[in-house]
Amino acid sequence: MSYPHAQSSVAAEEVLKEAIRLHQAGNVESAIPAYQKYLVQQHNSLIAHSNLVAAFARSGRYQEAIVQYRHALKLQPGNTPVELNLGLAYYKTNQTELAAITLEKVHRVAPDQLQPTLLLADCWMSMGKHKQVIQLLTPLFDKSPEDMAATYLLGTALVRDNQVERGQRVIDRILSKGDSAEARLLLGTTRLQAQEFPAALTDLTKAVELNPNLPEVYPYYGQALLRTGDPVRASDAFRKALAANPNDYQANMQLAVLLKEEAKMADARQLLQHALQIRGGDIGARYQLATIDTSEEGKDDSARRQLEQIVKEAPEFTSAHVALATVYYRLKRKADGDRERAIVQKLNTAAQAKQQQGVNVN
Repeated sequence: MSYPHAQSSVAAEEVLKEAIRLHQAGNVESAIPAYQKYLVQQHNSLIAHSNLVAAFARSGRYQEAIVQYRHALKLQPGNTPVELNLGLAYYKTNQTELAAITLEKVHRVAPDQLQPTLLLADCWMSMGKHKQVIQLLTPLFDKSPEDMAATYLLGTALVRDNQVERGQRVIDRILSKGDSAEARLLLGTTRLQAQEFPAALTDLTKAVELNPNLPEVYPYYGQALLRTGDPVRASDAFRKALAANPNDYQANMQLAVLLKEEAKMADARQLLQHALQIRGGDIGARYQLATIDTSEEGKDDSARRQLEQIVKEAPEFTSAHVALATVYYRLKRKADGDRERAIVQKLNTAAQAKQQQGVNVN
């Protein structure tokens, strides 16, 4: 005597076997619906969930993979390989903050694993957390100085954290391997940091020639072009940066400013809003958005509210005080405008005194 439930289970297992066969044969798109059909009946099967997310990832359907990874972690909390794959899926879909949070969990459990360590460092780098990158990678660099990926990331983080001398020592390790795009990029960013703009442009131009697909080369190449008076080519460099990585904060910001200068406010606003998604609450992006509002009719009060909050958070932000004074005058608030103008004069006087002091010391 057969039972309906037993027959159903047998049929489900046949579906799973077929899904696995299709998957192993490389027919991923046919395997996916077969796994999904099986999971309708056996929704807590960890094997089926794992195979399904692998199929999603292989076909580039990372958002669907993320859903399945999350479900798998509910079934088996703390599964480090699944956590790593979830972090990688976030990374590949440019969800940097979620990737960093997930990869940090993996790193705490498995601090000696190279892949999650480097991925976490790259996430923190794009989020501007250079000190954390340095703390994370210094032990790895000391232990494995021949690892060029870790060396490159550490050297870049040191330069961006204004630890130029220490960064140069790390860069020298790369230079000892001969001329390369990576070495030229590090030299170029070091010279940008030191405001040696023509020399930086030479190095970054060479980096682009040696490897036009090198991650992060175009944002810095664009900055060097901008600093040496070539905004047209700089715009092109920033667009290439965004084509490679839509979540590059500097490229979003710099291109937005250039678009503002061309009076392409809608395009600039879109880039600035995305920059805020990358770095939530960033004052620079908020300031640029406020200045767009000052240029559009009927948005003076919106600009005022934004600028008031900005100068509250950053009282020495001179440009924000200038913009706020202008908005107050437009709104017929002369006393407030005069107050902001006095603050600007005070800040400018202090900046001039500081600059003069530096000249005298030298």
